[in-house]
Amino acid sequence: MESSAILAEIPRLRRYARAMLGDRAAADDLVQDTLERAWSRLSQWRPGSDMRAWLFGIMHNLRIDQLRRPRLSTHSIDVDDFDVPTRPTQTDELELRDLESALSRLPDEQRETLLLVALEEMSYAEIASTLGIPVGTVMSRLSRGRERLRLIMDGQPPSARLRVVR
Repeated sequence: MESSAILAEIPRLRRYARAMLGDRAAADDLVQDTLERAWSRLSQWRPGSDMRAWLFGIMHNLRIDQLRRPRLSTHSIDVDDFDVPTRPTQTDELELRDLESALSRLPDEQRETLLLVALEEMSYAEIASTLGIPVGTVMSRLSRGRERLRLIMDGQPPSARLRVVR
């Protein structure tokens, strides 16, 4: 039962990892690491709980570990990277690039939350469980992320709303 539930989540894990990282090879590595960790710690999963949230939580924690770890600057070339399907019109492709660029300019926590809501269609409670944060924080990050994304897409610099506290 658990193995088929894990296998059923692989497409979602891959989609989220690719959207978050923007690099097919790095995303596939992250998914593989996630699955490896899930298999090795399957006894820690509580039957009856949400397998999807558990797997996304593992992926999130692995990604945090990757960001903290020092790394060498490398660039891999994958033959599959050159066979990317093209959009029907040039403007669609430009809009997609603008969106990808705007998403990359968001802070990690806002981008992760936006992707989990928009791409993975997770509920606020599932996201809170996945990221290990309160539901209110999810809503706050989502609101700020949407607003910041809207400003970036409109060509306006995101304003830093700082208040003087006495």
